[in-house]
Amino acid sequence: MNPTPLPRIRVAVVFGGRSSEHTISCVTAGGVLSVMDPERYDVVPVGITLEGRWVLSSGKPDQLAITDGRLPEVSDEGGTVLLPAGSGLIEQSPGEVPRELGAVDLVFPLLHGPYGEDGTIQGMLEMAGVRYVGSGVLASAAGMDKHVMKILLRGAGLPVARHVLVEPGDWEPQRERVSAEVNELGWPVFVKPARAGSSMGVAKVAEPGDLDAAVLAAREHDPKVIIEEAIVGREIECGVLEGVSGAEPDASVLGEIRFDDSHEFYDFQAKYLPEDDVQLDIPADVPAGVSERMRRMAVAAFKALSCESLARVDFFLRPDGSVVVNEVNTMPGFTPTSMFPMLWEKSGLDYGALVDRMITTALKRPLGLR
Repeated sequence: MNPTPLPRIRVAVVFGGRSSEHTISCVTAGGVLSVMDPERYDVVPVGITLEGRWVLSSGKPDQLAITDGRLPEVSDEGGTVLLPAGSGLIEQSPGEVPRELGAVDLVFPLLHGPYGEDGTIQGMLEMAGVRYVGSGVLASAAGMDKHVMKILLRGAGLPVARHVLVEPGDWEPQRERVSAEVNELGWPVFVKPARAGSSMGVAKVAEPGDLDAAVLAAREHDPKVIIEEAIVGREIECGVLEGVSGAEPDASVLGEIRFDDSHEFYDFQAKYLPEDDVQLDIPADVPAGVSERMRRMAVAAFKALSCESLARVDFFLRPDGSVVVNEVNTMPGFTPTSMFPMLWEKSGLDYGALVDRMITTALKRPLGLR
């Protein structure tokens, strides 16, 4: 007699969004959807358009991939998806009776950047009483804001790069103060939107005369900008996963990003449209003692921000062996060629098993304050 099959876990996979990282979110979703076992998961793919409308999507991975340079996007078609309190999804189309899509056990928000990775959707899901994969409101918001993140990391005793803050508001009244503080950092510097990712709006500035243009370009993505000292060192990354059943978080092996002189830094092209000019070395070729120290620092950074589920911690390893924490990404790139899943594959957890683990730990997490 065949055993009764277990009921499938109903997961709403949410992707797209209003940020400049809309495309990368779509690609991430395509990768995750391709490895979700249909015998274990009942998937409801929900896309968010660039205008912010939630729509029921086909969820076909091939339509969410970058193909021949074509960047995927959530189309503004289909009925609007609503998530009222109580975790039941509803689809509403003009001129039609609202259609119940049923309750979901979990939301998997594969959103990058503002209006998704920054605590906004996490707060909405908390209010609706729905479990979800990823960090909560505080860690998501702090991880998205590079200025706040550095304050928390420094407070936990972790080394971070020196930086200057360009506050929201008019640039002109700040120009003199910012220029003087940047001169103290030394040149070159990196100008970054404080709350953006995928290297959107980032520029390397070699001299004072180019600072204005870089700040204004970054402010097209975020009115809050940070200007960081340039760190000379190797770019090393480490994946961290929430521990199982209350155990300490787990750190992956380390990975190193190497690129040729056609890239001044790890920009959008290098991350998502790579050719032979970018190499990922996994595991990174670093001494065992350095590797263990960086893995401990990755876990410490994860805990300093109160992260949950997953994070990728990015470092600079200086020639003298000292380490600087660059960023903590609470929803790192999750495409099949992204560093985070590749780190875990080399650590013994393949893409599908990685998705399964994050869903399993999220389902066990209590709702509300924790």
